[in-house]
Amino acid sequence: MKLLLPTSTAGSLPKPSWLAQPEKLWSPWKLDNEELTEGKHDALRVSLQEQQQAGIDIVSDGEQTRQHFVTTFIEQLSGVDFDKRKTVKIRNRYDASVPTVVGPVSRQRPVFVEDAKVLRKQTDKPIKWALPGPMTMIDTLYDDHYKSREKLAWEFAKILNQEAKELEAAGVDIIQFDEPAFNVFFDEVNEWGIAALERAIEGLKCETAVHICYGYGIKANTDWKNTLGTEWRQYEEVFPKLQKSNIDIISLECHNSRVPIELLELIRGKKVMVGAIDVATDEIETPEEVADTLRKALQFVDADKLYPCTNCGMAPLSRSIARGKLSALSQGAEIIRKELQEQL
Repeated sequence: MKLLLPTSTAGSLPKPSWLAQPEKLWSPWKLDNEELTEGKHDALRVSLQEQQQAGIDIVSDGEQTRQHFVTTFIEQLSGVDFDKRKTVKIRNRYDASVPTVVGPVSRQRPVFVEDAKVLRKQTDKPIKWALPGPMTMIDTLYDDHYKSREKLAWEFAKILNQEAKELEAAGVDIIQFDEPAFNVFFDEVNEWGIAALERAIEGLKCETAVHICYGYGIKANTDWKNTLGTEWRQYEEVFPKLQKSNIDIISLECHNSRVPIELLELIRGKKVMVGAIDVATDEIETPEEVADTLRKALQFVDADKLYPCTNCGMAPLSRSIARGKLSALSQGAEIIRKELQEQL
């Protein structure tokens, strides 16, 4: 029997202190070369164990194998010069020094495939792997070659498709594309962003997901959220077209966000990873708080399509708080499973 309300995480989990500085987003690695590879895989095993002990059903590497959710992938591509840097505004929110696209982009070798094979060997549970989405990738670079956001996005979509197909062959059950840019560039999303994402998933037989959120709990993001008013209706701009897309699962944040829960009606029929854990606070949710978020979502998402999840990644949090939040997610989902069974 298929498990009802399978739990998962939207993204990263804290890294151990011997791999990178704790409670810091995108912290530099503390190891190099072969030691770094071994250290990442050790951290992957630890992260997997913590997910399994917390009762998480769909597990991941906790993003122990990537330093940054976009640039770790881009670092492995040709056509991008990391020494030639420009300052750009990321998602119209904050300035960052980014590498420059200097020529045709291409993938010379697999990026995460060997890491995924390590994870697959460690567990019989379904595994999910996250990749950056095409639109979010182009928003993290200065393009001095294509001179077109759309052209570069299509090139990245082809590269992502190559990686995704090899991840699928390595035994990954769900491939997730992180697209926080979908909450910002609405016209581009509808004109070509969703189409580029569909190019990235072309030919895949495994399940696919897109994670759209309001970002990690860092100051630049929380400051931006404070400007959005009492209702965050950004999803409304892209949900109608996403509902018609070939993407299987849509991941978004619900707990402690100002997203009107009724917006989920716009993606009725899709599987939804409902963020029931706030990643912008150290306060650990109670199982009942998680259950309450899931009850609200069930008004607009069929029970067999609801995946309890975290709002976003938890890399900036302490490991103990992240463990507590994962346990709360699992226990809250179990409350709702029992309620649904009683209704049968």
